Amino acid sequence: MADILAENLSGKAVMGSDGTELGMLYNITMDLKSGKLEDLLVEPLEDSNVTVNFPTDGEGHYRVPVGRVQAVKDYIVVQR
Repeated sequence: MADILAENLSGKAVMGSDGTELGMLYNITMDLKSGKLEDLLVEPLEDSNVTVNFPTDGEGHYRVPVGRVQAVKDYIVVQR
């Protein structure tokens, strides 16, 4: 995957590989010691009835491991 600046990801929609819209990218977590990216924090859509099998943080954001990212274009596509 080509390099993408984090500022270009801010507020980008996140979609499952099955075409289901999951929400909007809220933030990205990283390991401060290694610098390795860990999770995308996704703010769920308010009116969504989609069942998502990702853990959530204390604020209800989905924690999607960065290893599940398949593509970044108009949407961030993640493997469900």
